Amino acid sequence: MALIELQDIFKTYHLGEVDVPVLKGISLRVELGELVALMGASGSGKSTLMNILGCLDHPTSGAYRLEGEEVSRFSSDGRALIRNRKIGFVFQSFNLLPRTTALDNVLMPLSYNHDHLPDREGRRRAVEMLERVGLADRMHHEPAQLSGGQQQRVAIARALINRPRLLFADEPTGNLDSQTSREILQMFQRLNREAGLTVILVTHDAGIAQYARRVVHISDGRLVPDGAGGAP
Repeated sequence: MALIELQDIFKTYHLGEVDVPVLKGISLRVELGELVALMGASGSGKSTLMNILGCLDHPTSGAYRLEGEEVSRFSSDGRALIRNRKIGFVFQSFNLLPRTTALDNVLMPLSYNHDHLPDREGRRRAVEMLERVGLADRMHHEPAQLSGGQQQRVAIARALINRPRLLFADEPTGNLDSQTSREILQMFQRLNREAGLTVILVTHDAGIAQYARRVVHISDGRLVPDGAGGAP
């Protein structure tokens, strides 16, 4: 089953009287339960493509269907609702609230959840997410009391709290040492394998991309076939 279907996506930014084309006819299909690396150099268009896939932005033209629902023409409020219900994000910078425990950081997205979980259920789910990422014994610690790898694990738990169908990891190991990076990337593999979570790793690093099952290359706003991972 296709989770993501892109058809002929273009994105052009208008800077004064100058048009700057960034995406130039992207078509892509991602199946439910895939682990995909979206790989490209700086300026290739990968961040713009991630923003569209993550419903943070909309294309200039083309169609984007998420679980069969056409979302490319949604309003900003409509895209926010889709993000809240179906999409999680993990970034290079952990973006945790200081002077706030790991548990409360993980609970934060539930305050925007339209399902309005009871407090007890929300807390139970947050504890479950922290246990899943191996932080059962650190949930009452604040970010300053955690290592970089532990902070990223909190960020992953926070991204999972609303039980998304799709998780984006944007250069998720950029601030981590080599050993911790491997542990975090193996965690994404485990979440994909055991929980069936669809994961898209966004990176410029071939070493990170090798943890994916499929590699999609983007260059100059277009997808290009990949010798190792196959064509998109």
